[in-house]
Amino acid sequence: MPTRHSGPSSHLTADAVIVGAGVVGAACAYYAARSGLSVAVVDRGPVAGGTTGAGEGNLLVSDKEAGPELDLALLSTGLWRELAEALPPEDAIEYELKGGLVIAPDETALTALRGFTEGQRRAGVEAYEIPATGLHDLEPHLAPGLAGGVHYPQDAQVQPARAAAALLRAARRTGAVVRLGEEVTAVLTDSAGAVRGVRTPKGDLHAPAVVNATGTWAAGLAALAGTHLPVLPRRGFVLVTEPLPPGLIRHKVYAADYIADVASGAADLQSSAVVEGTPAGPVLIGSTRERVGFDRTLSTEALRRLASQATALFPVLADAHAIRTYCGFRPYLPDHLPAIGPDPRVPGLHHACGHEGAGIGLAPATAVLVTAALRGERPSLPLTAFRPDRFPQGDAA
Repeated sequence: MPTRHSGPSSHLTADAVIVGAGVVGAACAYYAARSGLSVAVVDRGPVAGGTTGAGEGNLLVSDKEAGPELDLALLSTGLWRELAEALPPEDAIEYELKGGLVIAPDETALTALRGFTEGQRRAGVEAYEIPATGLHDLEPHLAPGLAGGVHYPQDAQVQPARAAAALLRAARRTGAVVRLGEEVTAVLTDSAGAVRGVRTPKGDLHAPAVVNATGTWAAGLAALAGTHLPVLPRRGFVLVTEPLPPGLIRHKVYAADYIADVASGAADLQSSAVVEGTPAGPVLIGSTRERVGFDRTLSTEALRRLASQATALFPVLADAHAIRTYCGFRPYLPDHLPAIGPDPRVPGLHHACGHEGAGIGLAPATAVLVTAALRGERPSLPLTAFRPDRFPQGDAA
């Protein structure tokens, strides 16, 4: 059992301490501070130093089946649009409503995609089937012979590190304190086991609430608080090409098997190319998934698969040079849903983690729900599916 600490008196007191300065923690700080709560953000590294900094910035509804995660994504889609308009020009987050295009390579895949899309439409997603003859109107450089696809105009993009930094700056302007380079070494609790803040090497931060927004490392913070959350890292690689002509690829484009890979819990390597252009010219090619712990070793097989799948979708990329690659770790939970809201096992502990590859897209909605819980208000979406205590004690995969 982890040691719990009452801790010495602190030189900082707040309504809530948010642990994690990635995009989810930054969003929690933004909305909590804007609601009138006093907030302190603490992170052992820099802003966006973990999963956020290795993300593509996807804001997707297209890859989510009807259910709690899609409801969360639809809420977030509107909130990101509001943030892009509300943040000042110097805090531009490179929001781009580029839309998504999901490709079915054959009739079997197209039939399955139609059924998936019907459930999404009933939940409020905009989705338009594109026949084979119309695909090249949306993406002129797609490979020939594809069966069709679905266009999702709500899919969008932000630059994730800029978004996290902008949200934290906005939170600071509302009074939030941000302390970087400080690792949380203990969760402070009182004699009844309720949270009373955190300890770092530079001092204690006292608060009646602690928000676990530590992403892939959320299981460790939960353990410091004396509870269990089976978050595991799921490694992914992204290929980056040399700058290519503007408009070469206009949407987020991926084959329908990407949806199945997202929903899979398999530990071995899976890959399904997601291809998109950027305003600066390079094309981003993701993504792979595998559970290998925190191993950052370059996987030539993962990169080979990505390149092969990307050129199968866009033959024009066969002549492009990949100039770099990067990897990150998605915070995976066994049922592929995040943990959001108060932890009934530890009074005062709140979670905002376990979003896997969707954390950037789901950050604002997560933060709105967490802020409501911190204020004792009714959340705008039910939290039942996201309860942090839904996993058996031994559940880790």
